[in-house]
Amino acid sequence: MRKGGKIIVQKFGGTSVANFDRMRRAVSHVIREYSKGNKVVVVVSAMAGETDRLLNLGKSATEKIYPDELDVVASTGEQISSAIFSMILRENGINAKSFLAHQIRILTDDNFTDARIVKIETDKLMDFINSGGVPVVAGFQGVTTDGRITTIGRGGSDTTAVAVASAIKAYICEIYTDVSGVFTTDPNLVQNAKKINFVSYEEMMELASLGAKVLQIRSVEIGARFGIPIHVRNTFSDELGTLVCYPERIQELKEFYKISSL
Repeated sequence: MRKGGKIIVQKFGGTSVANFDRMRRAVSHVIREYSKGNKVVVVVSAMAGETDRLLNLGKSATEKIYPDELDVVASTGEQISSAIFSMILRENGINAKSFLAHQIRILTDDNFTDARIVKIETDKLMDFINSGGVPVVAGFQGVTTDGRITTIGRGGSDTTAVAVASAIKAYICEIYTDVSGVFTTDPNLVQNAKKINFVSYEEMMELASLGAKVLQIRSVEIGARFGIPIHVRNTFSDELGTLVCYPERIQELKEFYKISSL
């Protein structure tokens, strides 16, 4: 039984789990928080490029597109990365277990290829977390009430992570990616783009609606609705990134991360 500590959800995107070396780097973030006594839940995307490959595979098989079966194909990318990530955690002495959407029961509507999460059943997750385990949840996928696999849109693993965080009442949801936070403009295109240390949910939703690709807009909406702080961070660095939260939480989060200014 693992008592005390905060529940932290850590989501790793496709570039963060693109290969085994990158997964091991991502695992170091899990180990850091777990060793502090916190309870960690991991959400993973498919390995970089895998979702496109799977979608192209499914679409090329027949002349007509069958969205429900396409979701079955597309969801397998996260199934693979969650299992491999769990293996690497076990290799590092952490009791990890992969969980797919139908095992947890991440319930969605039946709008295949762009489903919306309706409810997340938390009993299995919380039992495993409280036993000292680290669940590794497959992002992007859900299941209808009658058991059909769905996917929740491109970038959907962000939404999975924040939705899971809200369902289990996590302290914070950390989104790990290949950039160091939210910037005034695309840092891959503009050399002097400046990182924003703090942004409100409303400002982040506006940035997302204008084309910022750091977070899926639905994930920000869920964070705002349930008051879950979101921390956008770089997988390949230990530096702090951008906090997306209500202003009144900033001081508390500064203390949590032991930083003097933000």
